[in-house]
Amino acid sequence: MKSKLLGIIMFLCLFLGKENFAQKQKAVNPIIYADVPDLSMIRVGNTYYMSSTTMHMSPGLPIMSSKDLVNWQLESYCYDRLVENDAMNLNNGQNTYGRGSWASCIRYHNGEFMVSTFAATSGKTHIFTSKNSKGSWHEKSFKPAYHDHTIFFDDDGKVYMIYGAGKLKILELKSDLSGPVEGIDEKFLIENASAPAGTNIMLGAEGSQLFKKDGKYYLFNICWPRGGMRTVIIHRADKITGPWEGKVALQDLGVAQGGLIDTPDGRWFAYLFRDNGGVGRIPYLVPVEWKNGWPTLGENGKVPMSLNLPANKSLIPNLVNSDEFSRKKEESKLPLVWQWNHNPDNSLWSVLERKGFLRLKTGRIDTNFTQARNTLTQRTFGPTCSGSIMLDVGNMKDGDYAGLSVLQKHFGQIGVKIENGKKTILMVSANAGKPVEIQKIPLEQNKVYFKIECDFTDRKDLATFFYSLDGKKWTNIGETLKMPYTIPHFMGYRFGLFNYATKNVGGFADFDYFRVSDKISTKP
Repeated sequence: MKSKLLGIIMFLCLFLGKENFAQKQKAVNPIIYADVPDLSMIRVGNTYYMSSTTMHMSPGLPIMSSKDLVNWQLESYCYDRLVENDAMNLNNGQNTYGRGSWASCIRYHNGEFMVSTFAATSGKTHIFTSKNSKGSWHEKSFKPAYHDHTIFFDDDGKVYMIYGAGKLKILELKSDLSGPVEGIDEKFLIENASAPAGTNIMLGAEGSQLFKKDGKYYLFNICWPRGGMRTVIIHRADKITGPWEGKVALQDLGVAQGGLIDTPDGRWFAYLFRDNGGVGRIPYLVPVEWKNGWPTLGENGKVPMSLNLPANKSLIPNLVNSDEFSRKKEESKLPLVWQWNHNPDNSLWSVLERKGFLRLKTGRIDTNFTQARNTLTQRTFGPTCSGSIMLDVGNMKDGDYAGLSVLQKHFGQIGVKIENGKKTILMVSANAGKPVEIQKIPLEQNKVYFKIECDFTDRKDLATFFYSLDGKKWTNIGETLKMPYTIPHFMGYRFGLFNYATKNVGGFADFDYFRVSDKISTKP
């Protein structure tokens, strides 16, 4: 009897263990706990492709791929430099924070990838094409910058663009995507696309993405009712010119803006994103069922936290990654995980001049970190993450400041500043909106280690700063930085490696490595 009972218990434990293991193997929302906003997505065969917004970063307009809709890796960027002007080059006190290139649209047509975006910084609409998701990408651009547009290749061979906010317009594009068809005026498509969400609207319907299924057209938009949350609106029509009927499709957690994607086995999902504080705008997947010719989003109108998809893997190394800066002589480029804050001056950085180091050189005087050129960045990510560096400051000049930062309007920095010929470890905080020197410590050696830990758990949005003289014993310095998401920068916080001159040019700082982890020592 005892052996029989023991057998039943073992069976139950094994069964429940398998059930628990199976649950752990499911994907969870958010599918990417990092700043990947304004996503646009397609499927080509068994592979999914996604584009997103990186605004003032260079290179920009990232293309990512996935085999399971959950785990993504960087494939390429559509452009190395969006445009050459003072704003993108951080010259003459100008910048393009919160602008650069905005919401993109990715398509695949006649064996070619096509990715479009628009930019207030250039005043143009940019369209990039390539037969390979890894590039190289070829650009066509034209004026004006069509706001939050979607491009659609219809069955009759015509190409359309829908764009705008509140009042949505439609125009026909040339087949080569070089601009609108001459002689055919743009038309109003939907006079008030926000109407399904009511009359008291704070953000009018925008973020258009158009799809077609079973002969019907489905247009996705986002709006924001005053006192409410970001809301998904869907309009449906039998003809692309209308008439259109609309309805609210999802109001939950503020998860909104995106579109539809299907799987090879016939399932459907909506890809959307959520404003999530300092880490940025993070992607979610929401299951879709088709009922009475409409896509029905969520489970009983709610965004599920688990999905019947493969489990999420770490964002390391496919979207963020450590870098030891070890290169062969022919390898002068940076991995795709890196982006510069605005356009870099490529004469002032190198991974070859000193073996195993990134060298950042100064070439002009800057007194403001957010205006300093050649800050090299990667995304922060949640729920927790840390970034660390080893810095050699032996060739910095008086007034130079180099180190590690978390970049947004309310930024934080930890590094070494040379003041009157003496080295000082300096923590700077812009907690109050303007940079303040919080703590200084004299430094008597040329090599020093820095680390920043970020805690985005439950939107704590806190960054803690550390230094070490030996890379083993870490000491907290300065103050904890609160990391609010601000519209002027319109981007989640990023780790940044920086070096800029405040008095004399010609110095340089050498970074031995950048190491990123999803673990922190401070308690979440």
